[in-house]
Amino acid sequence: MTDDKITTVELGRGGPQVGVQGLGCMGMSEFYGATDEQAARETLETALAAGVTLFDTADIYGSGANETFLAPFVGAHRDEITLATKFAIERKDDDPHYRGVRNDPAYIRRAVEDSLRRLDTDVIDLYYMHRRDPAVPLAESVGAMAELVRQGKVRQLGLSEVTGAELREAHAVHPIAAIQSEWSLFSRDVEISAVSAAAELGVTFVPYSPLGRGFLTGAFTDAAEELSDGDFRRYQPRFTGDNAKRNAALLEPVHEIAAAHDASAAQVALAWVQQRARVHGLAVVPIPGTRRSSRLLENVAATRLTLTDEELALLEPIAGQVAGARYPDMRSTAAVRE
Repeated sequence: MTDDKITTVELGRGGPQVGVQGLGCMGMSEFYGATDEQAARETLETALAAGVTLFDTADIYGSGANETFLAPFVGAHRDEITLATKFAIERKDDDPHYRGVRNDPAYIRRAVEDSLRRLDTDVIDLYYMHRRDPAVPLAESVGAMAELVRQGKVRQLGLSEVTGAELREAHAVHPIAAIQSEWSLFSRDVEISAVSAAAELGVTFVPYSPLGRGFLTGAFTDAAEELSDGDFRRYQPRFTGDNAKRNAALLEPVHEIAAAHDASAAQVALAWVQQRARVHGLAVVPIPGTRRSSRLLENVAATRLTLTDEELALLEPIAGQVAGARYPDMRSTAAVRE
């Protein structure tokens, strides 16, 4: 695999070339139960050797711990990688369940300095607004982000979980290089408006959770029964109880197609996402997360799997039959603002 790197694509109009698949680093620090730090570090190196160059983190992951964890890797490979991080979701030390959304300029200026310090770098390649606070005018938030570009602290701007109208509004203030939202066989809300806006504006789409947080791979069938207490998937409506049973049954065509290609269910799910680029006419760089080198290599191999039109047709109805919402509280997502 190291001698057969994945292909590249432009990140936003005029942006750098990045591997057509990136790596989501969140699970290396939090949310998916215990992690093996050494194995995670080996996975970072394996990813880079395979041609993965977009590495994605956020200040909320481990309350900054994920950025700190990535710092040595960033320092060792600064000129080889494209580093993405995010701001906007606020946590409180005295309330582990609290999640607030901050988009005001003062918060943005403070957040970028904290991320730069934790990442031990002088510039962030791609800086995302993690969630949108409708109470703050978008022009104010993006204007503050644009100032970071002028100051040389950030190279490109991104948005996460926004509508097509919000993407267009932001892009009019300063060019947006990437939009990051959940997009998978189970989650296609972005196709309502965000995908077409991104294609029109030359914005790269960066799907997170393209494997349905592992559910599409068959790694588990009921999160509440099979996953550890520290795993937040136990509390997501799609992955427990009757919803989980109904959703697991939807995966039959995924497994059938995987068998036909001598591939895994994960590779079929990722190939479907990768082929959205051709279907919708835009650059697509999914960022599946993993902490294991073996899974990383399995994931990148999906970039070389092409599904037939007949197979795509078999997969087409799945999203419309999924039971349960993506999150227990969907208020901060674009889906409620469409």
